[in-house]
Amino acid sequence: MEQEPDIFDRMAAQAVDKQAPQPLSKEELPALSESPLAAQNPSKTPSNVRQALQFLLAHGWLESAAKPKLFSVIAAQTTLLDALLEPLDLRVVVDDVRGLAFLAVVPDYAGDDTDESEQDDWTHPLMKRQRLTLEQSLLLAILRREFLQREQESGTGAVVRVTVDSLLPQLETYLGSTGSDMQERKRLGQLLENLRTHGMVTEVDAQDCITIRPMIVRLLNPENLQTLLLRLREVAEQGSAHGSKANAEGTP
Repeated sequence: MEQEPDIFDRMAAQAVDKQAPQPLSKEELPALSESPLAAQNPSKTPSNVRQALQFLLAHGWLESAAKPKLFSVIAAQTTLLDALLEPLDLRVVVDDVRGLAFLAVVPDYAGDDTDESEQDDWTHPLMKRQRLTLEQSLLLAILRREFLQREQESGTGAVVRVTVDSLLPQLETYLGSTGSDMQERKRLGQLLENLRTHGMVTEVDAQDCITIRPMIVRLLNPENLQTLLLRLREVAEQGSAHGSKANAEGTP
């Protein structure tokens, strides 16, 4: 015969029933979805924007010809990307005409230099300035001028290719001739390779040509480059005049 639960068993059963969660009513369910718990999981950054941002942070810039999908995302989501980059003091610059997008330091960036004498030479933890030699700067100025001239002739956005041989006489105009075609070509090849690592030109192809990258018009101060070319031309002309005078005085 089954025994009836005693008073202690009935009290324990009532306590368990009180602790068990009660099912939510239909009116309470929507309120739960809008609770602070749900706010802790906000919508994520779209995957295509995330991919574009990561590419820019890894490489610094991109061309639409090489990455058309990423470039389209960047061009369409510049405001969102700028907001995501704001804590880093960076922003996105898009050149729609040339199909170019790159990161830049915000204009009001103060830098972290404490030495007042170096305020103009700012540094950024994620960006660094590239210092070029005089010969690299000279070749860069020549290539930039060539790029802009081709753009004027063929239209902005045109692919600009030049032969290596066409650059040799221009370089000699400012640096002078070494007297050896092999040495001058070797010097030019080394300079082009250095600029290639900075993303300004492509490798020399099978036709002995290079393509000048559109980024060249964005990285440099055009006024400084033009001043450099003028000054070097003056020095070259003065050197040529002195040489001619010396030869004339030495002539019997």
